[in-house]
Amino acid sequence: MRPGEVTAVVPEGLEGERVDSAVARMVGLSRSKAAELAADGAILLDGVAVAKSERVRAGSLVEVTLPPSSAPEPPRVTARPVPGLRVVHHDQDIVVVDKPAFVAAHPSVGWDGPDVLGGLADAGYRISTSGAPERQGVVQRLDVGTSGLMVVAASERAYSTLKQAFRDRTVDKTYHALVQGLPDPHEGTIDAPIGRHPGHDYRFAVMNSGRASLTHYTLLEAHRSASLLQVRLETGRTHQIRVHFAALHHPCCGDRTYGADPSLAARLGLERQWLHATRLGFTHPGTGEQVSFESSYPLDLTRALERLAG
Repeated sequence: MRPGEVTAVVPEGLEGERVDSAVARMVGLSRSKAAELAADGAILLDGVAVAKSERVRAGSLVEVTLPPSSAPEPPRVTARPVPGLRVVHHDQDIVVVDKPAFVAAHPSVGWDGPDVLGGLADAGYRISTSGAPERQGVVQRLDVGTSGLMVVAASERAYSTLKQAFRDRTVDKTYHALVQGLPDPHEGTIDAPIGRHPGHDYRFAVMNSGRASLTHYTLLEAHRSASLLQVRLETGRTHQIRVHFAALHHPCCGDRTYGADPSLAARLGLERQWLHATRLGFTHPGTGEQVSFESSYPLDLTRALERLAG
């Protein structure tokens, strides 16, 4: 790749996005600058120059030719310890981790905090080389502020197999979420498309033009001001649980990005959304056996529940 060129594979989370929006996020440019590059023929999708309004597909190769002054420094995986990152299971095909809050899944433009890949590299774990350089081995992601289980591919076979399993919706992704108020009904399915918020680049929203999104939930505990839910994701959109429950006017406690009550968050001692990936199950890409892993709540979420019940 020559200086001034950026090559990347479109991640699953950007499936269906416009070229200008997807390139802006992947490369670290403004959307208007990405649109200018597309108009100049400087953006190729699978080798073909595309207009800014074209839609991208996950797995497609994007090539962007940048003016020298616009070329960003690509994010790189840097080995460094990540306090609290726990490896639940590892073998020649997979590494399952229990991710703490305030840790990203992988390095990205604009994020200088710790990330899972850097922590695994520091601990000496071998990861698949498949995927973009800063996301090698990553087949799923958790939001920075969400804790819990995620799997990273250690072998090339595992990468392709697990990516397909997530696309086919055969992975059991179970979360616990503490949301404001009491959802009615107490058990149900939220079927509402999610797309990028038109006024906020970093937020998502339920909108007719969004991608199909399915969230199943069951009430576990009801309290005076909040409810503990078990949530299963059938799809894996960015911020899906947070967006769906915010749309029902029951945002995750502590989630100020999506309208949570700051006074309730302060009372519960929350500095992030109360959301934890409690269980992860899938067919092992090496053995073909069904495997399942579980994670208990971290201290901040446990204390919030205690304060809620107190």
